[in-house]
Amino acid sequence: MLAQAQTVEDRARAAAAASRSKSSDSDAITGNYLSPGLSGGAIASVDGKSSFSPRLSCASSATMLEIMVQPAPSGDIGRLSISRDKDLDGSFDDNVLMTQPISGICANGVISCQAGSWNGCRSLAWDAKGSAGLRLVEVTLPELSGCYCINNSCGSNLVNANLETVLKDLGGGVAGAITTADPRIGIAQAHTDGPVIRYVGAQTTSCTTQADVAQVSYRSEPAQMSDDAFNVARSNSIFQALAGSPAASGRTLESRSCSIVREIEIEEPEPETIIARAGGGYATTQPTATQLRFLMGSPVDDSLKGGRCTIHDFRMTLDIRDVGRLRSLRLNSFFADDWVQLRIDGVTIASGPSSWTGDGLPPGNCERKETYRAAPMIDLKPLMPAGLHEVWLRVAVADEGEAYAEIEADLDLECHPSERLVDMCASLAQADACRLVDENVDDVVTIRNGIATGFTPLAQTRQFGTGRCSYQYARDFFSKQRRYSCTIGDGTLPQPDLSRGAYIIDRSTETMLADRVVGKDGTPLETRRSFSLPPRVAVPVCEPVCKTRAPKANDAIGQTAPVASLQTNPSGYDSFYHSCDATGQCPMGPGEELVTACGCLDDFPEAVTMMQSLRLAGADLSCNMEAR
Repeated sequence: MLAQAQTVEDRARAAAAASRSKSSDSDAITGNYLSPGLSGGAIASVDGKSSFSPRLSCASSATMLEIMVQPAPSGDIGRLSISRDKDLDGSFDDNVLMTQPISGICANGVISCQAGSWNGCRSLAWDAKGSAGLRLVEVTLPELSGCYCINNSCGSNLVNANLETVLKDLGGGVAGAITTADPRIGIAQAHTDGPVIRYVGAQTTSCTTQADVAQVSYRSEPAQMSDDAFNVARSNSIFQALAGSPAASGRTLESRSCSIVREIEIEEPEPETIIARAGGGYATTQPTATQLRFLMGSPVDDSLKGGRCTIHDFRMTLDIRDVGRLRSLRLNSFFADDWVQLRIDGVTIASGPSSWTGDGLPPGNCERKETYRAAPMIDLKPLMPAGLHEVWLRVAVADEGEAYAEIEADLDLECHPSERLVDMCASLAQADACRLVDENVDDVVTIRNGIATGFTPLAQTRQFGTGRCSYQYARDFFSKQRRYSCTIGDGTLPQPDLSRGAYIIDRSTETMLADRVVGKDGTPLETRRSFSLPPRVAVPVCEPVCKTRAPKANDAIGQTAPVASLQTNPSGYDSFYHSCDATGQCPMGPGEELVTACGCLDDFPEAVTMMQSLRLAGADLSCNMEAR
């Protein structure tokens, strides 16, 4: 009875309100759909009468990522701790501690300057690709986006005053790098707790241990998507039935867009991404740019005490991360007073002063009264493939002695640039039914509406990479954006039957509806009946809105300095528009002040002026030709 008493407008407004409460903003969508979908929770319908529990992930972690910040007196973030559960087993297995000053935060990285100032700044982007794990790599400032300043050069106590925003922006950049490196990872939920933000993560798409699975393989081979789609469609009975139906026999035009992009990647390896000392030992030295030496033992004279005969153990763990860039790995030298035995993963590879292979005491008198020294230059690379390996130095000492072992690695630190052309337009260019309509080459329009404009882009030289791996490439083009018009069908469309519509229009009046239909036996049946239009519902002239503003520090980052340093007033305002409630009140947010009360606002002239100003300012900064 209640539903019958409601008008159509009341039911529509109730349905719209229920839908808006479920998906009005990103937080609502995350809480009602994304988070329960990835974590195995229940998703309810819009009216709340039914629910179901989807299974979109194979593995999940209550806390996949945890980020903690500690501001410094200079206003910079002086300490940044990141803990990560890489395999989503519920425990952290990757910890990163950064103590360099973080002076600015960007959507995909950070800016590090001299503490409390904007001098000596470095632009750093988050990167989680490869075996090196999460790290910051140096980039140029234009490669970062959405940057703003947080240290004392832009204001005081900015981090603590905007802690939740700072954590979300930092976490968004880290999470974006992780999900870019492994597309299977999905972020289900984020929660801030003081100076800490935690992310709940889930593994979607595939249950395999490899990120390069069939569902995400199109990321590396995008041209394969069209071929796979064609093969699936050809073997699908429903698609073939539709393709052979009368509706599919007509001629239609379909617009298809594609791109041809030149991808240039430059690998810039660091020594620790090839081999690193994961534990044990007492030092790692770098005698040359391409060499690392790992030292273990106790080399100080008579630093070991033995009695009659005592065994001393020294262990060191080496992490072989990139065998392809490891040119050589060898045992340079070792010495001991009195006996020494050296093992790799439990297998004895060297000993002295004579053969000693067992786990017990040496085979001879423990006291040798001299230091045994050797430089065997044993090749360890065949013994140590990729992964963790334990180097074990066992020493037998009588009275007093010392021990030492040195392993040297020669590294390939060449940059190894690579280039490929990803052509997503090949199949369309070869299709007889497709015609090139529009083409844009490196932001120069060469074809418009199927006609060549006469403009030809000049060959460009672009720089790729940074530091020692910086290269310049001169190419005819780097990116082409194309649009094709393709004919579907045999070139003809059946003419629609408009006779019934013409009969209704010609013979109907404001109070009588005339109609003519074809009966089952093929004879036309003419009908006439009275009708009336439902009463029109009163519609408001507009949806009442109000305009508010809230103060905001101008902390954005420019090419040379924070924007506030170039302005007469370091503070500004953010403007907001709100839909007024049923009582005509403006639902202002925290810190906002009313600018224009509820009503039918028309700020279109102001918006046009702002957009035109930005357009003309951008035109003044580049050499272009524009028809006016």
